[in-house]
Amino acid sequence: MVEIQGLAAHAAGAVLLPYKYHVEDLAPYDVEVKITHCGICHSDVHLIDNDWGISRYPFIPGHEIVGEITAVGSEVRSRKPGERVGIGWQANSCGICEWCLQGDEHLCAKAQPTCVGRNGGYADAVRVNSRFAIPVPEVLESENVAPLLCGGITVYSPLRNHLARPASRVGIVGIGGLGHMGLQFARAFGCEVTAFSTSKNKEAEARTLGAHHFVNTLDTGNLKKVAGSLDLILSTVSADQDFQSFVNTLRPKGTLVLLGASPSALQISPFSLLAGQKAIAGSPTGSPRDLNEMLHVAARHNVKAITESFPMKKANEAITRVKKNQVRYRAVLTN
Repeated sequence: MVEIQGLAAHAAGAVLLPYKYHVEDLAPYDVEVKITHCGICHSDVHLIDNDWGISRYPFIPGHEIVGEITAVGSEVRSRKPGERVGIGWQANSCGICEWCLQGDEHLCAKAQPTCVGRNGGYADAVRVNSRFAIPVPEVLESENVAPLLCGGITVYSPLRNHLARPASRVGIVGIGGLGHMGLQFARAFGCEVTAFSTSKNKEAEARTLGAHHFVNTLDTGNLKKVAGSLDLILSTVSADQDFQSFVNTLRPKGTLVLLGASPSALQISPFSLLAGQKAIAGSPTGSPRDLNEMLHVAARHNVKAITESFPMKKANEAITRVKKNQVRYRAVLTN
C-alpha cells in the first residue's frame, strides 16, 4: 500500500487542504508518476466549485501533469522508471471500442478523466494507464510544457484534424490561456494567422506569438473588412460572442471550431452556412496520438506556454489569481 499526499477540496467551492490517500498494488497496465509540475486549468476551477455537477469530495484537482515514472505495472512494456512523461485530461479508456481502436481514445464512452472520479495532479504522485503517460521531448521545459497537456492539445487537435496547412488562413479568437498557444501552433503549421481580440493592447504580443494580422473585435468595421477571408477559426473564449460575424468571416467551405462553452445558445443564420458550405464544429482535448505528436511539434518549433510558477503549497493563492484573470497566461504548480 502506498500513501499519496495532495491538496483536496472537501466541499464545493472550498479551499484546498492537505489530504492523504492510500492506493493498493499498481494495476498491471498502470504507471505511477512522481509529479514535478501541474498546470492550473479553468476546468480545475469548475470542478472544485462543482459547476458541472460531477465532482466527488474530497477532490484533488489537476490534469496538466509533468513528472517522472517511478513504477510500472507488470504488463507495461512501453514505459520505464525514470522516464519524464506528461499526463493530460484523460487517464484511461476502454481500449476496445471503435474509437479507441482507431486512435481516438478521447471519444471513448468509458473514457476516464484524470481528476474526475479519481485523484488528480495537485499532489506528489498520480497513477494512470501507461497509454496516457506521454514521453516529453528532452528540449521542453517541464513548467512550460505542463499547460500544453490540456490547453495546448485543445488548440492543436482542431488544427490537425481540420487539416490546417501552409495554404490555410486561420483565425484565433481570444488571446489568453488557450489563444496564445493557438497562435504559436497555427504559425508552426505554416498558416497565415489572424488574431481576434477585444484588447487592442495585445496586438504587439499577438504578432510576436505568430499572428500576421490583428483584428479588434470591438470594432465591427474591422470584422466586416475581413469577411470571407478565413478557412478555419478557433474560438477559445467562453463568453458570449457575435458568432454570426465569425461565420461571415469564413471563406467557402470554412469551419468555425468552438473550444469554449459560451453560456447562451448560438444565434446563427442557417443560410449563412448553406450558401458557402460552411460548418460549425466543437472540439474537446485530443488522443494520446495527438498529444505525442503535439509535443514533438512544440519541441521542433519552440512552442511553449507562457507561465507563472507557484509552489504547490500556494495552490489556493494561484487558483484565486486564475479566477480573477490575473495570471499571464497559465499558472503552474511545482513540487
